[in-house]
Amino acid sequence: MKEEKNTQPKIMEKLVSLAKRRGFIFPGSEIYGGLANTWDYGPLGVELKNNIKNNWWDHFVHRRDDIYGVDAAILMNTKVWDASGHLDKFSDPMIDCRDCKERFAADKLVDRVYKEQKGEEIVSTGWPDEKIQNLIEELKIKCPNCKNSDWTPIRYFNLMFKTYQGVIEDESTIVYLRPETAQGIFVNFRNVLNSTRVRLPFGIAQIGKAFRNEITPGNFTYRTREFEQMEIEYFLRKEDVEKQFKEWKKEMTNWILSLGLKKKNLRWRQHEDSELSHYSTKTFDLEYRFPFGWGELFGFAYRTDFDLKNHMEYSGKDMRYTDPEKGNKFIPHVIEPSFGVERPLLAILIDAYCEEEVRGEKRVVLRLSPKMAPIKIAVFPLVRTDSALAKIAREIFKNLGQKFVCKYDALGSIGRRYRRHDEVGTPFAITCDSDTIKDNTVTVRDRDTMEQERVNIEDLEGYFVSNLL
Repeated sequence: MKEEKNTQPKIMEKLVSLAKRRGFIFPGSEIYGGLANTWDYGPLGVELKNNIKNNWWDHFVHRRDDIYGVDAAILMNTKVWDASGHLDKFSDPMIDCRDCKERFAADKLVDRVYKEQKGEEIVSTGWPDEKIQNLIEELKIKCPNCKNSDWTPIRYFNLMFKTYQGVIEDESTIVYLRPETAQGIFVNFRNVLNSTRVRLPFGIAQIGKAFRNEITPGNFTYRTREFEQMEIEYFLRKEDVEKQFKEWKKEMTNWILSLGLKKKNLRWRQHEDSELSHYSTKTFDLEYRFPFGWGELFGFAYRTDFDLKNHMEYSGKDMRYTDPEKGNKFIPHVIEPSFGVERPLLAILIDAYCEEEVRGEKRVVLRLSPKMAPIKIAVFPLVRTDSALAKIAREIFKNLGQKFVCKYDALGSIGRRYRRHDEVGTPFAITCDSDTIKDNTVTVRDRDTMEQERVNIEDLEGYFVSNLL
């Protein structure tokens, strides 16, 4: 597949700069030189993350009567990962540069270089080692770090982070940081079923941290070793899988579009057989066109009855569902809409980033959907030293702040304040000026159009309810 030419080759550099400057995302452990591929989310970044998670929970849990939430522990009994297959099968192919000792994921490196040289995309995940090794030689792949071509043979490493529980470090105290949130759902299947008396089909949802000790290719926050997942395991009868699969694909697409992403930058891609995880017989990725190429936003897998069946075998606990009408028992099948938090956040920032010329000057604006914007309304007194205007502006900030996320800002000229809030995506700004004292009206400015209108202070809440909610 030919890759479309990127029309904004430097958008990532600009976005990384803006994200740090305005308090969205900071490099992790920065004052100590950082830690590779770790990122901290600043005052605006954490608001944007929470907006994504809260919107997801509201859409898929609160507004449905067939989804129930849990919050399972990160550390789990090691037998969980034995039953799930992660101890044996959760690994990636790795090669090392013999000269600089840098380590790379072999399949990801091949895919990237192939695209650079051939202008076409391939996905070599799951290919035989010999085939990947041959491509490394055929493409004459050089080490991205030292530019030499002396590689070790491919070998595999497990992606789970290992640690120890308690004060003694031996085989009996090994535990793992969970590589996915799904297993916390599966081991609680019986608990949820018994406590809610729910009937098939139904789902269990969870938002939480996951950890994968994989080799990351950079690209800002796209692939990190610590990340958040928003996952649903939807339990159903085998004969209902195809129908529900289609409906969930549509629902997943509708949700991400509701966050303000452009449809032209999204596509569904089905996994080749060689790519499939050990638990899946069918998987689709909802991909986004990042500046560095198409990449996965979400995964959607048909896990069959693999997980419940294995947990039943390894634990000795009955994981079957009893049909309330027929009385027969069976292990439900599962489809898994698996969402991340960091990747949609990055895609939202990329889609929203805009540069334009206004009266001969460059304006940078994040055209965020109002529901995603970290700050909904900025409140300004026109003159900082005017105590009367500041008092009115503070009162407006206090009143609107009970319903919306607002920011009081009196620093700098009014023009600078507008530009500052344009850059962080604030949809509306309220300015209190001399006329405010006379007629109880304020100026409301729209971020996207920059148009202004006078609104009575008493009407502000209704105005923003109409335009923000």
